[in-house]
Amino acid sequence: MTQIYGDANATLGANQINKHAYERKALYDAVQESYFGQLADVKNMPKNQGKAIKQYRYMPLIDDRNRGDLGLDATGAKYANGNIYGSSTDIGVVSTKFPTLGEMGGRVNRVNLTRVELTSNLAKYGFFWEYSADLMRFDTDAELMTHANRELMNGATKVYEDKLQIDLLNNAGLIKYTGTATQVSELTATMELTYADLVKLGIDLDKNKTPKQTKIITGTRMVDTKTIPDCRVAFVGSELLPTLEAMKDYHNERAFIPAHQYAGGTTLLKGEVGRIAGFRIIVVPHMMKWGGVGANATNASFYKTGSKYDVFPFLVVGDEAFTSIGFQTDGKSQKFTTIHKKPSEETADKSDPYGETGFSSIKWFYGFMPQFIERIAVIKCVAKM
Repeated sequence: MTQIYGDANATLGANQINKHAYERKALYDAVQESYFGQLADVKNMPKNQGKAIKQYRYMPLIDDRNRGDLGLDATGAKYANGNIYGSSTDIGVVSTKFPTLGEMGGRVNRVNLTRVELTSNLAKYGFFWEYSADLMRFDTDAELMTHANRELMNGATKVYEDKLQIDLLNNAGLIKYTGTATQVSELTATMELTYADLVKLGIDLDKNKTPKQTKIITGTRMVDTKTIPDCRVAFVGSELLPTLEAMKDYHNERAFIPAHQYAGGTTLLKGEVGRIAGFRIIVVPHMMKWGGVGANATNASFYKTGSKYDVFPFLVVGDEAFTSIGFQTDGKSQKFTTIHKKPSEETADKSDPYGETGFSSIKWFYGFMPQFIERIAVIKCVAKM
């Protein structure tokens, strides 16, 4: 249904402030900020090349992910996988598998190479708002159209952010649980997130060769990039902030360092509130959770849905862990396309013969390609109120 002015009791959601000429500054929510998008490496989908981008990723030679049947050891005997000693860090194993050569060389030390194909498919998203000419003529907010277009852009940004957040959570290559839990249904009130959990996660990310610097997109137009040194980025909801702020390190000192204490010597990310255990913490106001999937809720001090605990993510996204796919973008940010047609002769047709209806629409393309899933990590935990 088209949004109309009507009898001044507008369908916009509230009666007109004044049914006469009246100018009033409207109140509106803050601009929807891009929290996950500031890390995105955006690839451009060119015209006339289909809707999928494919990319090869080669596995490291000496790594357990390099698997094949071509391996020959230093004696010429076949062995599994063809990756020499793979990801082993056992001195006893590694020292016996070096690819030594004899005087005559020979068919020895043959290795395998492995590559995988990464694929991302584009999907198109969009929505529109429709309004009458009288709404534009007589509404008491003189800046109605400015505010309406702002909300369309905010809504599109939120949809993009939420889709990206879900893709990151669903594509994490490193998933951990607090306490002794091995699945979300085992998480209880005794399994809060701890400093030790964060330290161990950092060790696992080190083993996965996750960089300790992060490239972000900056600037008011989101077209500039900057590398933040000594930094792994973690995203949390505000529900986890009390737990993080209360954490003690191994010396029983406060582990959480508020952002204002180091802001002068670095570039803060959007939403950054502090750092702890090598992670810079971004609080996302609309961070998602898994509602009511934990153990039976027996402690009223913890968040729950129904009779079971809610489960919250501590999400770490390493540098270049993923790329988002856009269509005809600038290669650094997503591109939204807007169309606005005011009521006029140009909008008149047999469905609106008097040209009394206008609309504003927004659309965009979105695709997600995980590039290094081992650099995306999630700790699943409960949260105390």
